[in-house]
Amino acid sequence: QVQLVESGGGWVQPGGSLRLSCAASGSIFSLNAMGWYRQAPGKQRELVARIISGGYANYADAVKGRFTISRDNAKNTVYLEMNSLKAEDTAVYYCYVGRWAGVDYWGQGTQVTVSS
Repeated sequence: QVQLVESGGGWVQPGGSLRLSCAASGSIFSLNAMGWYRQAPGKQRELVARIISGGYANYADAVKGRFTISRDNAKNTVYLEMNSLKAEDTAVYYCYVGRWAGVDYWGQGTQVTVSS
């Protein structure tokens, strides 16, 4: 059984920064991708960023240049560093473990609120 535990969400003013973490436990050796989706109220869940074990990553256009994804393979942990946050970044952020083209396991979600 795979479990994902997220942390780091919260409230921040526009222009601020937050760092999300997601630690995976269980048998994930065959799953080489980790990443983050987000879902704002009334909107579909969307991919924010993903990274494979070798370090290759890609980002949604809306967050390029502001967010950085990284991972610690030894700890099975993925991070999302979010800078220059905007109100439109407000959402529930979900980490995942899976393959490059698909999600196998989801985290429970963590709320990120950007407002003044």
